[in-house]
Amino acid sequence: MELDIQNVSKKYNRNTYGLKDFSIHIEKGILGLLGANGAGKSTLLKMIATVSKPTSGIITLNKNNILKDANYMRSQLGFLPQDFGVYPNLNAHEFLEYMAAMKGIGGKNLNIKITQLLEGLNLTEAAKKPIGTYSGGMKQRVGIAQALLNNPKIILFDEPTVGLDPEERVRFRNLISDLANDCIVILSSHIVSDIDTIADKVAILKNGSLVSYGNQKEIIEKVTNKVFETLIENTQLNNFKKEHIIVSTSKKEGKLKVRYIANHPIENSIKKTATLEDAYLFLNKIT
Repeated sequence: MELDIQNVSKKYNRNTYGLKDFSIHIEKGILGLLGANGAGKSTLLKMIATVSKPTSGIITLNKNNILKDANYMRSQLGFLPQDFGVYPNLNAHEFLEYMAAMKGIGGKNLNIKITQLLEGLNLTEAAKKPIGTYSGGMKQRVGIAQALLNNPKIILFDEPTVGLDPEERVRFRNLISDLANDCIVILSSHIVSDIDTIADKVAILKNGSLVSYGNQKEIIEKVTNKVFETLIENTQLNNFKKEHIIVSTSKKEGKLKVRYIANHPIENSIKKTATLEDAYLFLNKIT
């Protein structure tokens, strides 16, 4: 499986772009899309899913132009959009049967597939209850299930862990890791911890442009030897922010323990091991 995106732009008006001159080549595995709200992540996923068309550029799947043949993509696609909706009067099993019919999926193994998905997403006990009675996290899990109904070869998840508790997030990550051996999985999030535990590669977006792309080690190397920790007085914080990129702060012994990024650390700083979150914040600040 190869997904190739070349010089894609989405222009809304003369001065506003959702995505601008975006190019990336994606193969099997998990790609994490990282970016703040409004960075262009959802715009990109909608164009890959053929829900929206780019203003310019080309998107191909296995060398097939999906802008000319959208059905080629749709036949192999599983998509969980950010604004996924459900029918509240249907239960989970009925809803997945309905979605299967919409996707043209049937056969004697459909019920087996639905049962497996409900079990994998911890929805078996609630499967016969109306979805309208579900929590936000449970509805999100139903959304994940419908995206996997057709055994897709390319799977798009837009902010999939919204509303999931920590245990559900772990279950979701395990499920996606198992799928990624044979598929392209693109996982969009503004939460670094959703990405860093499972993504083979990471793309960082800002204001519709690609800031950085590579495996996690390559991206983290951009802040290697630039991450430090020190103690400062509370009154020093505002001035400290003006001179350094602050990753986090916490209270310690009446002072502030600050994790920060700098080319030249202040006195009494301790060098720390860089993380993907450090690199993400750094790249968003300097670009």
